[in-house]
Amino acid sequence: MPATPTTPTRLADRDVLRALAAEPLVGLGAGRALLMQLAHPAVARGVAEHSDFADRPLARLFGTLDFLLVVTFGTPEQVARIAAKVRGVHTAVRGDGYSGADPDLQMWVNATLIDTALHMYERVMPPRGDDRALSAEYYRQARVVAEVLGCPLDAQPPDLAAFRAYMAETLAALEVTDTAREVAAAVLWPRGLRVLFPALAVFRLVTAALLPDELRAQYGLPWDERRRRTAAALLRTAGAMHRVTPRPLRRPPEFVLVRLAAHRVDRTLSSRRARRARGRAGQATDE
Repeated sequence: MPATPTTPTRLADRDVLRALAAEPLVGLGAGRALLMQLAHPAVARGVAEHSDFADRPLARLFGTLDFLLVVTFGTPEQVARIAAKVRGVHTAVRGDGYSGADPDLQMWVNATLIDTALHMYERVMPPRGDDRALSAEYYRQARVVAEVLGCPLDAQPPDLAAFRAYMAETLAALEVTDTAREVAAAVLWPRGLRVLFPALAVFRLVTAALLPDELRAQYGLPWDERRRRTAAALLRTAGAMHRVTPRPLRRPPEFVLVRLAAHRVDRTLSSRRARRARGRAGQATDE
């Protein structure tokens, strides 16, 4: 089958991508990846203006993770179907200075996911074997996530060294805006989920600990020596649990991951289409 945006040439080459994505410990970095995404002003504006983050503060987080799971573990047909739907939604996400179909923004969003997965693997999970070679191969394979959204491989950093340089350069240029802080606050301190206060407190602490220092400061997240020690102990404990838990017990079956993720992505996209239709209907009524 010839390569198209929905059936990229590298889609079958996902063994290392799958191995790392299947580790629950990588999921501890989800908040880090999201806040890094929002640190890009164009991403923050797009989320603020085209999502209901105030009412569903975690929807963006889980939506991105679900799409990643489908691309990682799904069949080519499943990936093509979900990618086409997501690209369709992205075409409607546009505003002053941003577009959901912008390859540069697609690359940045995927870059935060790659950087976070590598951060968890290299600094929290106990590496086995040649971790440098695995990291390089993970990056090579993980570029497919941005590719299926329309960012060609030749527009992305070609190797891990170039990717590290891209991340350093981009992070140095980012400036967290008030919009980003507003969205981040809705995610870290969600009003409607107070029953989950203990889990959310851990989520906030771990997210702050994993963020690059400069972004943590720009977001104004509380941070001191006591928090640093507590977070370090939590991450050491998580790493130890990872080490002693047999792989079959810590990794859910892949078909379950794909089925649940695909269902949530479909539901989220349907909800967005319905909201846009209501918005258009309201505008027509006003006219």
